[in-house]
Amino acid sequence: MKVLDVNELEIAYGGIRAVQGISLYVDAGELIALIGANGAGKTTTLNCLAGLIRPTRGQVSLFGQELTQVPPHQRVRRGLALVPEGRGIFSRLTVLENLEMGAYTRKTDGTLQTDIEQIYTLFPRLAERRKQMAGTLSGGEQQMVAIGRAMMSRPKILLLDEPSMGLAPMLVEQIVATIQTIAKNGVAILLVEQNAHLALQISQRAYVMESGQITLTGDSKSLQQDERVRKAYLGE
Repeated sequence: MKVLDVNELEIAYGGIRAVQGISLYVDAGELIALIGANGAGKTTTLNCLAGLIRPTRGQVSLFGQELTQVPPHQRVRRGLALVPEGRGIFSRLTVLENLEMGAYTRKTDGTLQTDIEQIYTLFPRLAERRKQMAGTLSGGEQQMVAIGRAMMSRPKILLLDEPSMGLAPMLVEQIVATIQTIAKNGVAILLVEQNAHLALQISQRAYVMESGQITLTGDSKSLQQDERVRKAYLGE
């Protein structure tokens, strides 16, 4: 079943077509990668899917329901959450307060503390720093907060924008392991990642984006062997 379905999406800034009629989908339980060079339109696409940018043409559907005119907070309520590039955490709030903010669209049903404990299970380091101001955390810890905050909305699909950016290799391994755990727990994931090696290793399928267009798509193992992908993105 398609969780997210994007058809002929076009996004323009001041007459410049940043995204040129792309189509993609994410099925239930899939971890899908969107790779490409800087400026290809990947972040613009994710921001549009989250409702932060209005498309000039095309459709976005979640579980078959049209989202194109739905505001961002309503998309969160329907099960779509974004972890933005640069994390976007609330630096003057504590770790715990950031996580609580992630549940702002939910009804108070007595499960908030249970969900917070689940985030602490995913990221034990956040439990240790629950009372610390988020702005004083390391980059890797801030990324954990950003992912944890998004998970507090109980998403059906998680949009991840460059989660490994600027992190030390050991922290990248931790973040990746957590992303894989989230996927195994049934949350569909659309991953934008500059590290094509990493993205293709952990995803089932992938889309290659160039100059606002999807130029290649297929299962990730096949794309790893594709000569064009190897030369352009894998440095081979």
